[in-house]
Order: sequence, then structure tokens, then C-alpha cells
Amino acid sequence: MSKKPSMDIPQWMITYADLMSLLLCFFVLLLSFSEIDAEKFRRIAGELSQAFGVQRDIEAMQIPKGTSAALDKFSPAVPDRTLLDEIRQRTMEERPQLEAMRQMLETHHREQTQELAQQIKSLLEASGNSDVTQVEVDGFRVVIRIEERGTFMSGSDRVTGSFATLLEDMAEVFAGLPGNIAIGGHTDDVPINTERFHSNWDLSALRAASVANILQKNRALSRQRLVVQGFASTRPRASNDTAAGRAKNRRVEITIDLTEATEERGTQGINTLGEASSAPAES
Repeated sequence: MSKKPSMDIPQWMITYADLMSLLLCFFVLLLSFSEIDAEKFRRIAGELSQAFGVQRDIEAMQIPKGTSAALDKFSPAVPDRTLLDEIRQRTMEERPQLEAMRQMLETHHREQTQELAQQIKSLLEASGNSDVTQVEVDGFRVVIRIEERGTFMSGSDRVTGSFATLLEDMAEVFAGLPGNIAIGGHTDDVPINTERFHSNWDLSALRAASVANILQKNRALSRQRLVVQGFASTRPRASNDTAAGRAKNRRVEITIDLTEATEERGTQGINTLGEASSAPAES
């Protein structure tokens, strides 16, 4: 058998080569984790170019960036004036006019809301129920709070005769106005469990339904506008620890919300004005 050729490299060179490879990998990792300072890079690059005799016509002050052949060769032309541009220009010029119309519509509907609240107050004073009712204006909403005293029988959903007459007069006013009408029933926290009312949820919901039934007798008032809600004792206005507080919490609230109707009419009016303004003038 032939003998293997002898190697003149010392054995320690193998260990030394492995160590150098590991050190090289270690420094490469350190370099990859480090951040390059652009200013130092430019300064070192300039010193190295001078040291090694690299000639440049213009000194590089920034790192070269890539270029695009499409950008170098492309030269955009000046766009012609189009009909679309003219419409946009007119729209920008008429924006103050549209905003003024929006504010005018909002002012008109705020006045309408105040007038509705005043009409309800007049009805309550004429019917003698003003002491058990409250009328509040919240933006484009009118909230009518009606206490249980004098309007419902105790522990019942039956409406008194005077209150029924008042609701019929209210229906006449509501029929001539836009917006939804939410009727919410509220009770105190005293539990109830009868054959008709298993809980305060039943009592509050049926009281609200009784009010809605009287309102919808007016055929001019659309049923789609009515919303019946029962809240039981979940939304008290006073503490249930006293008799006066519990009496205040037993109530029905009628909310006339003109917000959606106001926004819809305002948008239609602004759109109409915009269409009329953008229409080409006849020659």
C-alpha cells in the first residue's frame, strides 16, 4: 500500500485558522449590528481617496443615490385646462356660499326646535299638567318628561283621561314636524310582580306603549316615526332612597329628535345649490 504524503504544515496552524475564521465572523456580526454615521463615512472616504491617490473631478459630498432612466428621459408637458378643472375651481369659489347656506339651515331648525318646545309648554299650561312635566331642548331634540302623578294610575299602565287628552293635542303638533319620536318608560327600583307586570321592565315598556297607542290615533302621524322603549329603573334622575326621588324616577319621556331630518334637509339643500351652481350657463 502507498503511504500518504507527509504534510509540512504544523498542527497548530489548523487551530489558528479556525480561530481567525471565528474572529472574522464575530467582527462581521459587530459591523452588521452597528450604525453607519454618514458624516464619518464621507470624511473617512475622502481621507482614503487622498491616501491611495484616487482622483476625482468633483468631491463627493453625499452618498451616491440611484437614478431612474424614466425620470431622466421623461419631460411632462403642461396640462391643458379641462372641464373638470373648471368645475373644481367653481366649487372652491362657492364653498363659502355653501357653508353660509348650511349655517342658515341650522339656524332655521334651531328656531324650529325652540318653537316646538314653546308649543308644548303652552299645551301643558293650558291642560294644567305643567307641574308634573318638564320640557328641555338639547340641540335639535326636545325632551318632554312626564311624571307618574296625575298621568298614570299607581302601578298601572292605564292613562288618565286628562293626560290622554293632552297626548292627543301633542300628536297634532308632532304630525306637522319631521323627525322620530322616542317614548321611554322609567320606574323606581321598588320591585313589582303582579299578574300583568312580572317586573319593572314590563311596567315601563307598557306605559311607553300606552302613550304610543294614543299618539298613533292621529292618522297624520306616521307609525314609522314612533319608537317605544322600556328602561325600568336603569336610568334614574334622582336617588331612590327617598319617596320624592322615587316619584321623580317614575316617569315617561317623549323625545322628538329633529337631528336626522335637519341633516337630510340641509344636505339636500346644499346639493341642490351645488348642482345649480355647477350647471353650465346657457349662451
